[in-house]
Amino acid sequence: MADILTTAGELRDELASSDEFTALQRSYNIMKADSEAYDLFKQFQEMQLKLQQKQMQGQQPDQDEMKQAQDLAGKVREKDAIKDLMEKEKDVNQLLAKLNNEITKPIQALYES
Repeated sequence: MADILTTAGELRDELASSDEFTALQRSYNIMKADSEAYDLFKQFQEMQLKLQQKQMQGQQPDQDEMKQAQDLAGKVREKDAIKDLMEKEKDVNQLLAKLNNEITKPIQALYES
């Protein structure tokens, strides 16, 4: 087990130095330096968390919450710094999906046999 955890730590370090992650980090720092964009980003995160918590509790957001979420999403889409951050997040997520696919190949092969 220790060997696989060592490999995971090495993979973590590789991820942290990857082009995708360093681009995300740079984009986040640029967005954070723009106080208006950063405040909007934080509001968006809080709204997402609130809606996710409601859904996990089996509740549906009411119309006011949905309207607020839509309005906030519209404002987020207008901010170039946030749009760039989301693009960089997408790139990192794609890399993570590729890694997950590679790591789980033995499990996939097991169930295919």
